[in-house]
Amino acid sequence: MKILVTGGAGYIGSVVVEQLIEANESVIVFDNLYQGHKDAVHPDATFIEGDLNNRAAVNAVFAEYRPEAVMHFASHTLVGESMENPFLYLGENVANGLNLLQSAVRHNVRRFILSSTANLFDDPERMPIDEAERIVPGSPYGESKYILERMLCWLDQIYNFRYAALRYFNAAGASVERGEDHHPEYHIIPIVLQVALGQREKVMIFGDDYPTRDGTCVRDYIHILDLAQAHILALRALDKGSRVYNLGNGQGFTVKEVIETAREVTGHPIPAEVAVRRPGDPATLIAGSDKIRRDLGWQPKYANLRDIIQSAWDWHLSHPDGYSS
Repeated sequence: MKILVTGGAGYIGSVVVEQLIEANESVIVFDNLYQGHKDAVHPDATFIEGDLNNRAAVNAVFAEYRPEAVMHFASHTLVGESMENPFLYLGENVANGLNLLQSAVRHNVRRFILSSTANLFDDPERMPIDEAERIVPGSPYGESKYILERMLCWLDQIYNFRYAALRYFNAAGASVERGEDHHPEYHIIPIVLQVALGQREKVMIFGDDYPTRDGTCVRDYIHILDLAQAHILALRALDKGSRVYNLGNGQGFTVKEVIETAREVTGHPIPAEVAVRRPGDPATLIAGSDKIRRDLGWQPKYANLRDIIQSAWDWHLSHPDGYSS
């Protein structure tokens, strides 16, 4: 199958592209390199530098390469930034997604995978969070993804447009060749590993008085390779209808547990300092992924926190300056 991957030079997108290539799929990557890296793109993929806000460029890709499916990762993804600059998210994320969807429909592409988010669930009534949980977006970022999910729902009804919305919790870890390299970095595991590499003095713990087992926030971390396999399984299932899945390991780890595990993996003391809570941080977020396990037979292979951090550490050791090294 020929697959167009937007944002295929980014962290998640590049690993999904890698796994698609290994599964003998043909891949076209479309990325503006705002957060992505050209060196992260698998050499067997076709790379096109371009922006989704350019409708003519998007249409040209569909016309020239005639993809049979789309995986959409390209997006602004920072919750905090979306609270400071909501129009960037409610504007660009939505408008760019709309350009992509219009081009897909125009060129008769009817298979679509959306990279969605657990930020749809700001105030969950149940834990773990399954697909039946009410949707209360926690930020303009979460709202932008929900708007795209609603667009897809209507396109399914009107055009028989088959889609899967995959709502991630915390993607983490690395493959052998591809890992996490953001500037600046906001995610806990690469930040902790940057301390171990001597690139930061310490890691900040934002609040240690939450109602959790050690007072720090609990999060569900999913290995990037497990996430990639979920995308491939979902794509292959679209002929049987559209679907929505929450993706996580189904178990949670505290911030202190992440730091302690990283100390064990790296052999570095990793100094940590407690700071005040960040606004909007829930105490616990854990995914209920029974539906995708039941429907598609998806089973995480790297559910152990140590394995996730070890894979990230191995990649950072071989790429101490990220892709620039």
